[in-house]
Amino acid sequence: MNRVALITGSTSGIGKSIAIAFAQAGYDIMFHGLEANGQQIADEIGEKYKVKTGFSNANLMDQQAIGDLIDFAEKTFGKIDVLINNAGIQYVSKVEEFPLEKWNNIIAVNLNSVFVASRAAWPGMKKNGFGRIINVSSVHGIRASEYKSAYVSAKHGVIGLTKVLGLEGAGDNITCNAICPGYVKTPLVEGQIKDQAKAHGLSEEEVVKKVMLKKQAVKEFIPEKKIAELALFLAAEDASAITGSAYVLDGGWSAQ
Repeated sequence: MNRVALITGSTSGIGKSIAIAFAQAGYDIMFHGLEANGQQIADEIGEKYKVKTGFSNANLMDQQAIGDLIDFAEKTFGKIDVLINNAGIQYVSKVEEFPLEKWNNIIAVNLNSVFVASRAAWPGMKKNGFGRIINVSSVHGIRASEYKSAYVSAKHGVIGLTKVLGLEGAGDNITCNAICPGYVKTPLVEGQIKDQAKAHGLSEEEVVKKVMLKKQAVKEFIPEKKIAELALFLAAEDASAITGSAYVLDGGWSAQ
């Protein structure tokens, strides 16, 4: 019986790259995302790699919907072996102008949903004696940048939660680790480029060079493939001693 991975935000960007890597490795995949063709994406990847797939467009701002997503995955596949909390949203603004609604939405999706999904998946993992929770945080989980108060707060919170879950799961073969990428050129980051250009009064090209990659020693966006490879490693049977940790792929940003 194949291992089963539920990956939030897996119909685009980093999450889709992770889903493809896991499908290539023989995992059955529960896809999740807001793309209108999400079911088609799941079906096509499942057919290509000969694995079972499912799809949900659950609203991660709705905690009941998150619980329903976990239930749906467990009923569809019989279990969840790997939960990858990847979905995230962003908004860039000066603190005094930051809309409270945007703050609440970012905390809901980027932090609260990680806890709610992990809490819901925990009993099944505990019963089965195996669980791997992988939280996609960010370099902003260990470093701060201007105009990102909600995002930085949420991503710092994800790393703290990762440590707690790592400790609590230690006796039940449930591990929890975080991946902290630097800038990856996803649709989310492309949106940030436009927002940062407006906030800083720069061209989009100048934002990439002078704002986004300024702090990275390696002046390149982080390849999505590298994040997927790390996630696969952390999900493996042999990674049972690795837990409560944050792994940084940031081109040397946090080394400075």
